[in-house]
Amino acid sequence: MTGSAGFLMPTYPPPPVTFVRGEGSWLFDDTGRRYLDLLSGLAVTSLGHAHPAVADALCSQARTLLHTSNLFATLPGPAVAGTLDRLLGGGGQVFFANSGAEANECAIKLARKFGGAAAGRYKVVSAYGSFHGRTLATLHATGQPAKHEAFQPLPEGFAHVAWDDLDALDRAIDPSVAAVLLEPVQGEGGVNPASAEYFRGVRELCTERGVLFVVDEVQTGLGRCGRWFAHQHFDVLPDVVTMAKALGNGVPIGACWARSEVAAAFEPGDHATTYGGQPLATAAARAVLAVMEAEDVPARALHIGATLDAGLTARPGIVEVRGLGALVAVEVDADARSVTSELLARGIVANAVTPSALRLAPSLLISDEDLATGIEAVASAVAAVRSGSGGA
Repeated sequence: MTGSAGFLMPTYPPPPVTFVRGEGSWLFDDTGRRYLDLLSGLAVTSLGHAHPAVADALCSQARTLLHTSNLFATLPGPAVAGTLDRLLGGGGQVFFANSGAEANECAIKLARKFGGAAAGRYKVVSAYGSFHGRTLATLHATGQPAKHEAFQPLPEGFAHVAWDDLDALDRAIDPSVAAVLLEPVQGEGGVNPASAEYFRGVRELCTERGVLFVVDEVQTGLGRCGRWFAHQHFDVLPDVVTMAKALGNGVPIGACWARSEVAAAFEPGDHATTYGGQPLATAAARAVLAVMEAEDVPARALHIGATLDAGLTARPGIVEVRGLGALVAVEVDADARSVTSELLARGIVANAVTPSALRLAPSLLISDEDLATGIEAVASAVAAVRSGSGGA
């Protein structure tokens, strides 16, 4: 391996493109070529690249205060926490972290403390096909056994059941279970939305058994799925909600929200982070949330999803368009990796979330013109791969 990439651990495949600049829904590589971004850095840059309000907030905060540690109060973290609590319906408290995995670690620890791990109530039940992070605990919570093998032994206290199967979950909740951890839409698992009946049934089961219902909104939250949080489509009230990705529009920040009576299980010293909630990250988040509310991004997400569905359904080689809001999978009658390579050659960024499905998660501020360009590119790339005429 040559060049600067040779100094990086090989945890990703060799990159096909080096991006050096972004503007709105467009990325620019080191040769000056531009690409329409339909992935948003895996559902992160929901306001597009280099949004001026976020850039200005970062510049202003960088000249003011970056860090003091959580031994002291800083701004604007409390304001961001208050906004998140309001968007979730109120009655809760927030712990800031640096990523989705850390937010889920917080939720797991909180569930064990609240449930009473010392008395034997410590287990977390999640679903096959889920994804909750890459730390050892969140990796074991992730319902993809193939990802576990290289890192055994993993921490104990995790179990998995079939996705969207309430009977399977019912059988799994025994007196050792402290929490059920689910995504409203399995993102990395293939963009598989839960049914409303399932999520409501999970809420009822958790209430009956005295188990916390933890909802992982790391990829689905903050307007991406057409509500502020995707579980709100199902009219359920979780006990704990985790988020990250879009919260900083590219600045690393995550958050774990819990109902106040659940959050009260934590005492000083139970959980901590050096960087979580520091002023630079929360300044970005404050700006992001302000723009999201001003632009009504949940409504935009519904429009984007409907446009993608109408534009791609029944096109040659496209088997299914599924998802929720602007988190969409396009199931294709072709090799999805080959289609994403063809798209990249045509100046479009997407990814293969399964061997037969593309994931699309465009900026929630994408223009209708750019969205139409993306739709035609996806349809033509699928056709080219199926006919063997790819290589644009």
